Amino acid sequence: RCLVDGCWGFVSTTDVTHDGLRKAISEAAEAARIGAELRREKVVLAPAKLAQGEFVYYDLAGEPSIAEKIQVVMAAEKRVRERSSLIVASSVRYLQYEDEKYIVTSDGAAAHILDNKPSFHVTATAGRGNQLEMAIKSWGVTGSWKDLLGKVRLDKAADDAADLAVRKLDAGYVRGGQYTVILDPMLVGVLAHEAIGHTVEADFVQAGSVAQGKIGQKVASDLVTMVDDGTIAGAAGMVLADDEGVLGQRTVIIDSGILRDYLHSRESAQTFGAEPRGNARAFTYSDEPLIRMTNTCVLPGKDDLDQMIAGIDDGLLLREMGVGGGQADSTAEFMFGVAEGYVIKHGKLGELVKSITISGQAFEVLQSVDAVSSDFICGLGAGHCGKWQPAKVDAGGPYLRCRVTVGGRHE
Repeated sequence: RCLVDGCWGFVSTTDVTHDGLRKAISEAAEAARIGAELRREKVVLAPAKLAQGEFVYYDLAGEPSIAEKIQVVMAAEKRVRERSSLIVASSVRYLQYEDEKYIVTSDGAAAHILDNKPSFHVTATAGRGNQLEMAIKSWGVTGSWKDLLGKVRLDKAADDAADLAVRKLDAGYVRGGQYTVILDPMLVGVLAHEAIGHTVEADFVQAGSVAQGKIGQKVASDLVTMVDDGTIAGAAGMVLADDEGVLGQRTVIIDSGILRDYLHSRESAQTFGAEPRGNARAFTYSDEPLIRMTNTCVLPGKDDLDQMIAGIDDGLLLREMGVGGGQADSTAEFMFGVAEGYVIKHGKLGELVKSITISGQAFEVLQSVDAVSSDFICGLGAGHCGKWQPAKVDAGGPYLRCRVTVGGRHE
């Protein structure tokens, strides 16, 4: 990638010989020169803390062979299948992204990066007559096989997925409406990433997202602080150096309810007068770096979960995103499916309910937060963010008590 006369030129190649690299650089520079003739606003890069040296994210000493990993996965699938006679389908998937890259720039970055991001996905489907219910347990890390199994025991995940699928066969439904709810750390992570995080990526801000022009304004409850932090050890979105060679750092997006910063590349940081902190990411050598999240989290507070439940007269405790996923847009409007819900009546946790969705405007939901637990889990590392090219990310937070619109069904 070459910056010439205020315009980028980009070429990818698999020919890493001296001549092959010189040819690619020449073609990228020529593309930039041609583009510069048509570009009115010239690209200028913000100063940045540039990465130099070795960045190794994992230790593969004692890593099992592929054959040994397959045996573990097959045993886990069998465990799901045999957990109950009501289990009619099961699957266990293991994915591993091992990446090695060299990031070298003419202004001083020189980083060798070794990166390994494994994940597990456990799925159980229970059936009775014409009724089917599914449950999924998934997690991922930056690290080794041992690190992955150290975060969540695979046998427990297999049992939990099967048990939840079976329990959902007998679960009831909730009537739709406005509720006071407690979102678990996984749903808080989904809200932080999908409904808030994308609106504060600087390229989306420039395109007119709801966060445009709101720096310094109150957008959430005083109890809410939200960060994007590529340095969280072991999280699946761990990025110690991005694909522009910028060191990974913490960006405080919302500080005690006030919108403080957007996520930047070096180009957008110059435009906004901000500091780039390692959010320009490319999935492969043939992808240009884009502004992406890393680990996006709401920080923990001081409240006790049991006391948060006790403070609700009529509401719900909601856990994890449902099988159908969800969607959000640049207005921060969202709708997510929920994997499992529990009725709260007069401060007591009650029965399991299913087929739930939640919706709202994310900043309005954050403004309604009146309790934030001291728990903290960054645990959405099994998936990808799909903004034009994949990126491994993570998200999470504490339990939040807030108001949302709940979609359900009443029988």
